Amino acid sequence: MREKLNHLPQKSGCYMMLNTYGTVIYVGKAKNLKNRIKNYFTGSHNAKTAQLVAEISDFNYVITNSEQESLLLEYNLIKQYKPRYNIRLIDDKSYPYLEITKEKYPRLLLVRLKDVNPKRNLFGPYPNGYAAKETLNLLYKLYPLRRCHPLQKNACLYYSINQCLGPCINPEVDFKANIEAITNFLRGDVAKVLKDLKVKMNEAAQNLNFEMALEYKELIQHVENTVEKQIVSLNDHTDKDFIAYVNNEEKIAISIINMRQGRIMDTHQTVFSYVGEVQDSVINYIVSYYEKVLVPKEIDVASNIDVNNLKVLLNHHHIYIPLKGDKKKLIDLCLENSLNDLNYQNKVKEARFVKYQNALSALEEIINFSVKHIEVFDNAHLFGVAPISGMIVFKDFNLEKKEYRKFNLTSTNNDDYQAIYEVLYRRYHKVLIENQPLPDLIAVDGAKGQVNMALKALNELGLDIKVIGLKKNKQHELSGLIFDNKEYELVKGSPLYGLMALLSEEVHRYTLAFHRQSRSRKTYLSVLDQVKGIGQVKKQILLDNFTSLTEIKNASVEKLRSLGLSDKVIKQIKESAK
Repeated sequence: MREKLNHLPQKSGCYMMLNTYGTVIYVGKAKNLKNRIKNYFTGSHNAKTAQLVAEISDFNYVITNSEQESLLLEYNLIKQYKPRYNIRLIDDKSYPYLEITKEKYPRLLLVRLKDVNPKRNLFGPYPNGYAAKETLNLLYKLYPLRRCHPLQKNACLYYSINQCLGPCINPEVDFKANIEAITNFLRGDVAKVLKDLKVKMNEAAQNLNFEMALEYKELIQHVENTVEKQIVSLNDHTDKDFIAYVNNEEKIAISIINMRQGRIMDTHQTVFSYVGEVQDSVINYIVSYYEKVLVPKEIDVASNIDVNNLKVLLNHHHIYIPLKGDKKKLIDLCLENSLNDLNYQNKVKEARFVKYQNALSALEEIINFSVKHIEVFDNAHLFGVAPISGMIVFKDFNLEKKEYRKFNLTSTNNDDYQAIYEVLYRRYHKVLIENQPLPDLIAVDGAKGQVNMALKALNELGLDIKVIGLKKNKQHELSGLIFDNKEYELVKGSPLYGLMALLSEEVHRYTLAFHRQSRSRKTYLSVLDQVKGIGQVKKQILLDNFTSLTEIKNASVEKLRSLGLSDKVIKQIKESAK
């Protein structure tokens, strides 16, 4: 790789960092490829960049004609490879929108979307499903479209209560006026809606229909409350987002305020670690955010955000840096929120670092070895049913939940020693084959016997890894550590006790949750095996249609008959499921 570094071109382009398996783990762009890539292998870095560099085994690069071309290529490469060190949204949150469908007879729908299609006629996102549903119900009553789906042959109940225009009996009905009214309302023009509601309320009162008049009054109050509850309001009713960020050497805090219909509807705030240039990480995060939500008509950003690159990647030209007025005040509010989030994260991180560092120092004195990476194991079974093991990982002062693992045991039913031997042998045999990093320390739930079986498995694999046992008292509370055939008492309230208790409780929680799932499945299968008349084919049909015995018990006879089961077999299953 050193030879490759010496012959890098001094041109703009994109580069891809690869690990030992040839997997792309980071994509970046540069005005000067030689300078940028060499920087990764010289000087000091923040924690996340240092971790990236430690994993780099090779790199590739592509020369581009311009910086803008490299920007677009970087974006496409990140989408293609999804590198784990690039900033991207990792949640599966769906956002509520109101949609006017583009059908011959349109409908107004509440939809939740993880990704948005700008070709759809969407309004939102709304801060929560309740607010969106209340708005939907209001618009159903004021400006009905089509309610039934698929289209019925006869008029439905909604038509009779004036919440559907009835295209089923009037194919030539005109939806344009109501669509225009709905669109105006969802864009913030509530004055006309309030005027129409007050007219209808007065008409109902004059006709002595006081119940209907009261309903209109409540609708008026709902609209007014919706408007009054907003914190900040702008008069142009244009959908806007306001974005700002602050950063230190390790993290970026970003704040996004969503303004819809001229009013603040929601906010999005997050703090994340970054690799490489701050500006690139911020732009990548903003772009990934707008892959999940509808891009508003206008985006206002702080002065430290690269507007030109953002316009290119979002293909959106209404992106501005406000310098005064209410828009600048909202940017300042984003900056204040970001700074507060970053300071909070720093305080939490510092407190956690001191706490865990003291605990690890005490642990290192016992085992006489530096510890940064711990893997913890626990077993579970119920009278030999569904024996399993769980493993959690503590690394660099964090519980790394993505690295947790589950194991279905095959060599034993209720022998805890054999279970420890099997799970450790399987785990680290695979680690060796795949050339994965080994832990500094292994912890097993148990005492000397479990520790010795763990060491036996490691010895057979030719591994020299420290092993401790998490010993419990009669109340099943953590009481001490077992290491090198000695017991070390843990003092409640000490940093070491706090860390070991955290690991013990977490591995127990994780393993128990997995065991409940496995036990339910095993019990389910064993009951089906005892029913005469159910072979492999019918068993598979039941497994495909039901996830538990409770579901079968509650299923109708008609449903079970439709799966090809006789009444005799159905009766046996129902009795077995009790």
